[in-house]
Amino acid sequence: MGKKPKKTDEAERKAQKADKKKKNKADKGRAAPKVAVLAPAPAGSYEDGVPFDQVQYLEAKLILKPEPFTSVQAFREFGAIMQKTARTLGVGFVPDAETDLRPQIREIVFGDTPDFRLYNNAFILRRRIRYVDGFPAGDPEIVFKFRHPDEHAATEMDVRPKIPGKYRIKFKAEALPLKDRPGGYRILYSHNCQFGLSQTGKMDRLDMGTLARVFPALKKIHATDDERVTVVNEGIVEEVLLPLGQLDFGKGVVAKTDVSLWRTRGEHKSLVGEYAFQLKFDRRESVAERPKRLAAAFYMSLQDDVKNWLALGVTKTAMVYRLKGNEPQSHE
Repeated sequence: MGKKPKKTDEAERKAQKADKKKKNKADKGRAAPKVAVLAPAPAGSYEDGVPFDQVQYLEAKLILKPEPFTSVQAFREFGAIMQKTARTLGVGFVPDAETDLRPQIREIVFGDTPDFRLYNNAFILRRRIRYVDGFPAGDPEIVFKFRHPDEHAATEMDVRPKIPGKYRIKFKAEALPLKDRPGGYRILYSHNCQFGLSQTGKMDRLDMGTLARVFPALKKIHATDDERVTVVNEGIVEEVLLPLGQLDFGKGVVAKTDVSLWRTRGEHKSLVGEYAFQLKFDRRESVAERPKRLAAAFYMSLQDDVKNWLALGVTKTAMVYRLKGNEPQSHE
């Protein structure tokens, strides 16, 4: 008389199983809020009447501890974890043909005044050179950017260069984990212009006065005509990058994804690793709700799945600026 019918026990087990499944699904999907970067864009124009640039890229980044990256196999191991997270959430994945090959090598240096005036005012000036089979290949790439947590400030900053050649504007929303714990995200808006070094013509590229004429945005922080820009902390960074493939969030929203390591050239001192995926859209309003939520859920879930790899509260650029123990003020 005290025993419950077998059917009741079976029904309870099914109910418990369903509740557990529902909870697990909820836990996995807890990171599905609307992506902040897709809020209405600031309206307006620059001084010459050209409409404000609009965010057209979302790049989600995880800054990683450098210690695990002692061989290319570690890159692939991280990629395997990423793919497992993608499968769990139903995110499509197409592997890159180069994943089984050698990583790409690029050299990166940052330029700034001795007192780090660019970085302290949210500007970044960078040169990147790609290497193929141990030799420089192609035109060195110059990137000038204004990176700030306030989208309006980033939008209103006119980063267009005055050069005789061609350039390209890339306005990104960069997602990073919270500074103190995994399971959330913060946004930095990176308003970039980039061009090949050959597009600048002949000029003294290390003279601050010249740079202020090339990048009018720097005029407000240019002090004297005899100022020079130098390589930040004498640090030459070697970037080791392995393409992983493409993530498919549905509705045509596809993101390329890779993992990389930054280390100093010469000493080979490992600085920081990074996992990133980047997607492009013509207009933020055109991104459907479901892939937007799925991308956010994937990013948040991956943080939990790789929490032992995470380096919180830093960026790659910040690590270079801290090479000699300096603590510059920045907006990152």
